[in-house]
Amino acid sequence: MEEQTKGYPSDLTDERWKVLESLLGEKTGAGRPLKYDLRQIVNAIMYMVRTGCQWRALPHDFPKWSTIYYHFRKWCPDGTW
Repeated sequence: MEEQTKGYPSDLTDERWKVLESLLGEKTGAGRPLKYDLRQIVNAIMYMVRTGCQWRALPHDFPKWSTIYYHFRKWCPDGTW
C-alpha cells in the first residue's frame, strides 16, 4: 500500500478514524483485496469536500482519483457516506 507522506488539515485524527473505521466494517466476500488503505481513501474524500477541488484535481499523493470516486459512489447509496 502506498503511504501518504504529508498530512493535510482535512485528514482524520486517530480518534476520528477509530470511530469511522468501525462504521466502515471489514471487507467481506469474494473479490480483489483492497490496494489502498481505507483511511487514505476517506482522507482524500475529506480533502475534496473541504477544498472543493475536482475529483481529477486531487493531489497525487492520494490514490488515483477514480479509486476515491469509486468508493464515494459506492458509499453514497448504501448510507455509509
